[in-house]
Amino acid sequence: MKATQNYSRIIAGTMTWGNWGKNLSTTQIDKLIHHCLSVGITTFDHADIYGGYTNEAMFGKAFVNSGVSREHMQLITKCGIQHVCEARDNKIGHYQYNKDYIVSSVHQSLKNLKTDYIDFLLLHRPSPLMHPLEISEAIYQLKKEGKIIDFGVSNFTPSQIKMIETAVPVVGNQVEFSLTQNNVMYDGTLDDCITNKRMAMAWSSLGSYFKEKNDQTSRIKEALSLLIKKYNATEDQLLLAWVLKHPSMVFPVVGTATPERIAASFKALDIKLELEDWFVLLKASQGHPVP
Repeated sequence: MKATQNYSRIIAGTMTWGNWGKNLSTTQIDKLIHHCLSVGITTFDHADIYGGYTNEAMFGKAFVNSGVSREHMQLITKCGIQHVCEARDNKIGHYQYNKDYIVSSVHQSLKNLKTDYIDFLLLHRPSPLMHPLEISEAIYQLKKEGKIIDFGVSNFTPSQIKMIETAVPVVGNQVEFSLTQNNVMYDGTLDDCITNKRMAMAWSSLGSYFKEKNDQTSRIKEALSLLIKKYNATEDQLLLAWVLKHPSMVFPVVGTATPERIAASFKALDIKLELEDWFVLLKASQGHPVP
């Protein structure tokens, strides 16, 4: 059970491109799209809620202006979170996965992104009220109409995926995975991806390393300082190389909007961490040797 599209191993995350972050202009997004493609990153990760339901349309406008052929990129988007913001009349944050909502959400994303199809549709977060048959009806309809190609989930546990798969195949799972947050290595999530040949994607793939200063990040910084010269690499490249070494063949989603860091992230693919160096970083993250 493999994804049918050829996604770039490093994925450009667009969450911070809009008003949840850099608030880039159409021209700036246009340039960033071209920059990503020029360094080998052809896959762009979206979600309908990013920017309070505004990011997709910003990207779509820039994509039209870019002159880039749709066949030269892959678009991932997510649906299901009902966010409390100006764009939605929601009284409380919740999840919605009935057939009509999933279909209408995809149609809106297509309109926003200025495209005829979504390469990879993900259910953004699991809902206690989701039912596999309701979801499958929407997915099979969208596939039949050519609106989506691949279908997957995000932040789902193996048991939740197993439930969905009673009605429709799930070819990918995007989860939080980094050196500082690696629970998915131990709770069966990445095991499930290997077992079922499911595409594993990692959001927040650099973790909290650049965001927080605490005992964990201090230990990691010390460990990285010994490896930077050995591998002739930057801290963020080594953090990505650590994620990339996992046998589930993780596709990291890189959230930066800085061109230099985007280019550097792709070069992390050339770093082959030695086995003991990988465990040096794991020990630094956990604060103790492996059992």
